Amino acid sequence: MAKKMKLTDITDMFAGMDVEALEGVTIEGDIELDLGGLGGGFDPMLAAALGQESAVLAQHFARIAGMFGYPVGIGAGAPAPAAALAAPKFKDLIPAKFDVANMADWATPIQEVRIGNTSADGGSRGKAVHVGGEKALPFYFDAEMPNRNQVTIDVFDMRIGLAKAVKQNYDEVMDSPGEWAKKNVEQFNADMITIHLISTDPLIKDTPAKEAAKVVEEVLQAVDVPIAIGGSGNPQKDPEVLAKAAEVAEGERCLLASASLNLDYAAIAEAALKYDHDVLSWTQLDMNSQKELNRKLMKQCNVPRERIIMDPTTAALGYGLDYAYTNMERIRLAALLGDDELTFPMSSGTTNAWGARESWMVGSPLKEDSDWGPREYRGPIWEIVTGLSLALAGNDLFMMMHPTSVAFLKKATQTLFGSIDAEPVDISNWIAAEV
Repeated sequence: MAKKMKLTDITDMFAGMDVEALEGVTIEGDIELDLGGLGGGFDPMLAAALGQESAVLAQHFARIAGMFGYPVGIGAGAPAPAAALAAPKFKDLIPAKFDVANMADWATPIQEVRIGNTSADGGSRGKAVHVGGEKALPFYFDAEMPNRNQVTIDVFDMRIGLAKAVKQNYDEVMDSPGEWAKKNVEQFNADMITIHLISTDPLIKDTPAKEAAKVVEEVLQAVDVPIAIGGSGNPQKDPEVLAKAAEVAEGERCLLASASLNLDYAAIAEAALKYDHDVLSWTQLDMNSQKELNRKLMKQCNVPRERIIMDPTTAALGYGLDYAYTNMERIRLAALLGDDELTFPMSSGTTNAWGARESWMVGSPLKEDSDWGPREYRGPIWEIVTGLSLALAGNDLFMMMHPTSVAFLKKATQTLFGSIDAEPVDISNWIAAEV
């Protein structure tokens, strides 16, 4: 195999030797241009780099020609690298037209799921909640949403630490889950109630599953809206707790929250099927994991499609909301394009917004930071922005806490949905300027 040499190796070979000219010498070989570090395509930056390499190459050839006795002037030499390459100039932009009527590729509707059984279905709920059924991205006027967004407000089975702006709305009912649920429905217009059985965590109170189930019965008796039932998040204890809760709520078609890949999801699916409930399929910001869990629920556990709702995880404003939005939007687009492992309505733990310190702290811990403003307004706004953003990504069901956040989100989404007339706005007063 021939040895590779650089042109500098030839000139270095004669360094220190008093060679004035070479006669009868022929150099044969291929020339390789090293443009490492540049991407593909022939753009202006690539052209400039190629020209610079060529100039350097010409200098080497000129030196070798001089050694052979041929008078070649190097001239002005290679130009110095430009301080900054000029941006490419575009002559024409590619014409584009926005057309919401081009729905030919969106052939697969989102599965509609009912939560709650009325007396006609064998339950005792005063109404049922329906989510899903979309045939397009949310709020597009050429493919109307069949069901509006729904809001379920949180209740806990024990007094817990809450942000001041939230706690002041619930302080007098926090020792009674039934009264807490009733207040959410009667005063704060909750569509659903989510009861979180967090006291069952072995590291908190380790409440037995049988005792926790009594709280579920209390909430079911206090309100007649559909309910979601959550555990403590302990992967060892939750399957037992949710199975017992499902048993005492038999026939009410509750939403068991939740089945995930890091616990015995089959046990939760079995309880849902045995006692007539829906399953919340929860994964952590990963579309492929969501597909895997949905597939296992359907294929291994035989959960019908009309009993599955997805929770792809909500990262709050300032803590990855852009990623949560993108994840949900990708899931919804893939579903509309025919991925039958993702054609399910979505749920958001919008309450996660209160985990962001900017939503509840008095002010920034950094002295040089700007004023954050009153937290009484900042916290609800944090929850509203988180929820409203995900509504635009296709989310159907919102788990929330602050009454103001709930009221605003419901008004905004129902206005977009078309069930509330939008108030006329004088847009001429939006911007004022002095010259």
